[in-house]
Amino acid sequence: MDYEKIIHTIVDPFLINPEALMIREIASTSEKDVTLLIVSENEDTARLIGKKGSIANALRELISVAGKSEGKRIHLKFESFDEEHK
Repeated sequence: MDYEKIIHTIVDPFLINPEALMIREIASTSEKDVTLLIVSENEDTARLIGKKGSIANALRELISVAGKSEGKRIHLKFESFDEEHK
């Protein structure tokens, strides 16, 4: 399943700069675990996490439903680009 495409479909409409959004899979020790790193600009990262993590938790719930159909556990991690890399 293309988890990256699912995440882009959900989050792109409410980001300021969706072109800068990067989603990469991080190597995992288990075949059942999939860890996705979501990297965006500082302001967009704040939007992705939301107040008290509400948006991040909702994204985790949605993507976990998609993963369960394949018997996988999906983990999301959020990071921001450094200002000096712009």
